[in-house]
Amino acid sequence: MNALNASNEAGFVEAKQAELLGSGLDALRTFAVSFDRVQTALRGLADLGDEAAARRVERMSRELEALEPSVTMIGQIKSGKTSLVNALIGAPDLLPSDVNPWTSVVTSLHLHPEKPGFTQRATFRFFDKDEWDRLISGGGRIGELASRAGAEDELEKIKLQVSQMREKSRLRLGRNFEMLLGQQRDYGYFDKDLIERYVCLGDAVDEADETSGNMQGHFADITKAADLHMTRAALPMPLCIRDTPGVNDTFMMREQITIRAIRDSRICVVVLSAHQALSSTDMALIRLISLVKSRDIIIFVNRVDELSDPAAQIPQIRESIVATLKKHNGPKEAKIIFGSALWASYALQMRLDDLPASSAASLANWAALCDDDACTGVLDETTAWRLSGLPVLQDAISQRVAQGIGTALLQRIGASAKNLASGLAAANQIGAQPEESRVVARIQSCEAQARMASLIKTRKTELRAEFDAILSTFDARMERVQASFLDRATASLVEHLEHHGDQTIWNYDPAGLRALLSASHKVLARNSQSAFDKATKAAAADVMDVYAQAFDLGGNTFDIARPRPPLVPPPVTLGRTIALDLSGRWWKRWWLQRRGHKAYAESFFDLIKSETSPVIKELRDDLAQSVRDEAIAVFDAFLSEQLAVFERLDCMQTASPAELTDYIARHAPQEKRALLERVMATLNEYAES
Repeated sequence: MNALNASNEAGFVEAKQAELLGSGLDALRTFAVSFDRVQTALRGLADLGDEAAARRVERMSRELEALEPSVTMIGQIKSGKTSLVNALIGAPDLLPSDVNPWTSVVTSLHLHPEKPGFTQRATFRFFDKDEWDRLISGGGRIGELASRAGAEDELEKIKLQVSQMREKSRLRLGRNFEMLLGQQRDYGYFDKDLIERYVCLGDAVDEADETSGNMQGHFADITKAADLHMTRAALPMPLCIRDTPGVNDTFMMREQITIRAIRDSRICVVVLSAHQALSSTDMALIRLISLVKSRDIIIFVNRVDELSDPAAQIPQIRESIVATLKKHNGPKEAKIIFGSALWASYALQMRLDDLPASSAASLANWAALCDDDACTGVLDETTAWRLSGLPVLQDAISQRVAQGIGTALLQRIGASAKNLASGLAAANQIGAQPEESRVVARIQSCEAQARMASLIKTRKTELRAEFDAILSTFDARMERVQASFLDRATASLVEHLEHHGDQTIWNYDPAGLRALLSASHKVLARNSQSAFDKATKAAAADVMDVYAQAFDLGGNTFDIARPRPPLVPPPVTLGRTIALDLSGRWWKRWWLQRRGHKAYAESFFDLIKSETSPVIKELRDDLAQSVRDEAIAVFDAFLSEQLAVFERLDCMQTASPAELTDYIARHAPQEKRALLERVMATLNEYAES
């Protein structure tokens, strides 16, 4: 093959890959158009005002440009999650899909639209000293639990594993490897070998490999997170895909890492294996996804290529998943998609002829039921890609991004920009009035300034007091829930002992505790959003009253766009594993180490209180506090915007005729007035959406 033919073939492959990767992204493309319209309106707005207005517009533009919706991927072990991630990002072989499941690395793939001059880059962050010390000294979360439960033999086993892990790290990284903790490594490139050096946790160190220069897994023991920046064909806007380590690891470190990743993303894709589907053994996974809104959960059942008769088996698997979720109070309306990362990968690489025979047979079986207009009956790359489920998955993600975080951001920026534009329009209106027809203000400038300062101070104080009361009530409610649960559980234990003695092991389901704490979270969310809405409504009315009396603005001539309440994160920390979630040998050991009803009751009470208190503390000090802080920050920014509008109008109201003439000449010629009208029309669409 000559160079020209090779170039043509490579170009064809790239074009075909872009075509495949672009399917299912219609919602994102539509959103990108809206995004560009708001950006264009902001650029126009920046040209209409003074330097102060331009700086405010610049801040809005930066916030808009920083938009990077994230999708967290979690799944069962051996569900093919990483292979699915590779297919999603259009790089079938990038992330090592055979990573040892004990790795604790969250890999964030920052996908960017293709553009000239973009440089791939990577950052790898190590655990900090506190996180490492917690693992080394106590065996991580599972070590804490073993210690509380009195499972000394289990604790010794964990400590031995930790010791072996520490020694392995020392051999790999040198005696002073702990000096690396808390650091990060930055690269202006990445490839598969570099990634495996940080995220692929291999088996025990082979000295021959070390001396031969094999660096696979070299830093994996201490790597906490990897951030990879890359372009992705056909993507209309930035998107982050987070590949998490899951929830089932030896030291339960991954669970907390995954919980944080889910909380930081609005969308969660749960990857299951068609062979494993979803059962009671996946309780840790079900607990996590049950705490996220059903709308934000997408379940992708992977590896249907391994089913002998997918046309018959897939409906059965779907019924099983729905039944399991219903039985364990999982998300009721989560979207369930069936597909194959393998089919997607082979389609992307134009290698369908190389599909294993069994996989090809499954593809043909599933294709026979395809009722999509694009399924022509020919098993080409387009058909295989569609049957892989990737287009449906991309469509589900795209819709949730566009209708969720995307719309919320455009509304917030649109409202802020509209308020600025309204202020400019009002200033132009005041400036254009002939001196003899100007309305005499009902209150003078000094009084108007004092009223604005007073109302801003009052409304800020009121909202802070309201949130203090909301958080105090939330805290008290959670304390009551915990105390009530402990009393009920302890009473149940005592009753069991009285009727059955200590020869029969007793268990108690913590689902009731989680349900009550989740209900408390819903009350927090409802009260927080209500308080915010009430505060912005009252503040807007106060400001409008000042505008009416100081500048004769109001009625149909001027209005204020209020920001929406910030979204409240889901209480994913409630999914954290506690002692009551563990069965088998854990409870048997705990049970056999105690004698006497009182010893059982007291020990149980202390154990469960120490297990549940950190969960309550995190809900109170982390989640609830972040809700308060974000609401107050948005409210304060809203008041600052209105103060800036007031100051502009006050300046115009007190300006001399010569100053007004100069202002109108510079800021309100005919072409700028026309531009302002167009900007206002665009911003009105999004401020009220």
